[in-house]
Amino acid sequence: MQEKRPITDWLPITKKEVEKRGWGELDVILVSGDAYVDHPTYGTAVIGRIIESEGFKIAVIPQPNWQDDLRDFKKFGAPKYFFGVTSGCMDTMVNHYTANKRKRSTDSYTPGGKAGFRPDYAVATYTKILKDLYPDIPVLIGGIEASLRRVTHYDYWSDTLKPNILEWSGADLLVYGMGEQPLREVLKLLKKGVPFHQLTMVKQTAYQREADFGVPRNKKWNDIELNSHELCLTDKKAFAANFKHVEQESNKTFANRIIQKVTGKNLIINPPFPTMTEKEIDGSFDLPYTRLPHPKYRNRGAIPSYEMIKFSVNTHRGCFGGCSFCTISAHQGKFIASRSEESILKEVNQITEMEDFKGYLTDLAGPSANMYRMKGIDMDICDKCVSPSCIHPVVCSNLDTSHKPMTELYRKVDEHEKVKKVFIGSGIRYDLLTKSYNKKGDEADMDEYMEQVQTRHVSGRLKVAPEHTAPETLKIMRKPSFDHFKEFKKKYDKIDKKHDLNQPLIPYFISSHPGCEEEDMANLAVETKEMGFKLDQVQDFTPTPMTVATVVYYSGYHPYTLKKMFAPKNERDKRAQHKFFFWYKKENQPWIEERLTKADRPDLIKRLLGDTSHKGNSKPPKWLAEKRKESKGKISHKKRRKR
Repeated sequence: MQEKRPITDWLPITKKEVEKRGWGELDVILVSGDAYVDHPTYGTAVIGRIIESEGFKIAVIPQPNWQDDLRDFKKFGAPKYFFGVTSGCMDTMVNHYTANKRKRSTDSYTPGGKAGFRPDYAVATYTKILKDLYPDIPVLIGGIEASLRRVTHYDYWSDTLKPNILEWSGADLLVYGMGEQPLREVLKLLKKGVPFHQLTMVKQTAYQREADFGVPRNKKWNDIELNSHELCLTDKKAFAANFKHVEQESNKTFANRIIQKVTGKNLIINPPFPTMTEKEIDGSFDLPYTRLPHPKYRNRGAIPSYEMIKFSVNTHRGCFGGCSFCTISAHQGKFIASRSEESILKEVNQITEMEDFKGYLTDLAGPSANMYRMKGIDMDICDKCVSPSCIHPVVCSNLDTSHKPMTELYRKVDEHEKVKKVFIGSGIRYDLLTKSYNKKGDEADMDEYMEQVQTRHVSGRLKVAPEHTAPETLKIMRKPSFDHFKEFKKKYDKIDKKHDLNQPLIPYFISSHPGCEEEDMANLAVETKEMGFKLDQVQDFTPTPMTVATVVYYSGYHPYTLKKMFAPKNERDKRAQHKFFFWYKKENQPWIEERLTKADRPDLIKRLLGDTSHKGNSKPPKWLAEKRKESKGKISHKKRRKR
């Protein structure tokens, strides 16, 4: 299929492709840390197609070499209006390093999955190069790396508090969140002749200005001033206090403008645009994507991230869960922007026409699979809301949690003559499907959705994310009590047994989360063992910019209460917490018994490892017998030495 398409179906990435279009000077050049895949899942493709749709001449420089003579950055010359810079679909440092700061050996957004094709802190690296080469050309930065680093933030990988990314990259303007609306506004103003440096009133953008020039006035916006970057460097509580305002203003319908002083300048963050309408989000997904990687990569191997999503469909954006360790709402917002059924079914049709499509859709969902079309019943109430979550500590009584639109959509896609099976690969919010938590939800509606998903859309096993079992840790995470997961599992097992499906439920958990003590991990191991789980879908907490949990991790204070809070930070404590996940591995069992003995928790030893007292005729397990024999030998050796 790719061979049949003319090269002009893709946005140009070489000088020859620009010339084929008959273009001379380009209007905008995008620089990206990802390989160029012309698909609506990839931000570079979306932004590039929007720029094209507004009539601008656009080219892309994907994964430029930043270590040679910089020819990649020079190949198109200077654009008429601006350079756009993004690290790609992921923050570079998350892409490059594990939670233990070990360098990853692969990169899912590069042909062949090869690592080493983008620098650390790609947005700043690319921007500095462009500013050196073309000092007079504006640079607009965006994407998740820029978005989540838009104010003073803790950077886990350098273990430092960094200023906003405009300051340390030298960029002129930053678009945060999902960038379609602010980008279109920027492009329309540029077409009208407004100079780039005067783009100070575009919503959902941020820029810096010398403090002596003050802050531009806007009668429609009220301002809120954060603690300065310099104060944050010396006062961790001041840094923590900032985050509450940043999170709340990012998720309001009518937000305030945010100001923060940094090195003699004012950082100015304009309020966000309203949530995209159905027409707007459809317009973004209905652009003329080829849905394919650029032909240039044909001989370099498959792009792993593309292979994962090539037969998947995104139904909506945003997440109202507000989990304290997650960046989805910080970037996409808490209000759900849903596509129309017509737009979704149109994309399904496109996929079924792909030559290597075998009849299986790998995903039909959004960030949280079961939030499609969910929104406030009375939007006036939502307009006044400042809560970062619509379902914590309880499900908001104004939230419509009907699963019917999703159930009906699944059935319609199921009926497509070329679709054999639709799988739901994204995570499902199980708490929205339990009557104990979602008290005002329609139980028949919940059960209908679960039955539809379990009988038609599970690929072998279903993954959900209770994340923890400890009440205090779950409270910090903004997750519900583990009791609700137990209720969900009962419902799940009942449907599984009814239809003889034999599809296991796989729960995800996090260790070393702020607020979590070692004993909490022992309790987690015990509770999940007693439910019949041997955990493998587990991870250590990774501090990423723009989350409550990261603020707690760095500062030791909760940003909403400013009370002190514990967070496991050193490598020994983190490894210890992680070991409890794998209580069933023999090599971990002596260590677990020793730790729980020191904690005076024989009850947990018994529940987790069995009775280790072994009185009467019972024999200790082999590992314990060997440990005791080894200890006895050491004691005898010491006695001999004393003699």
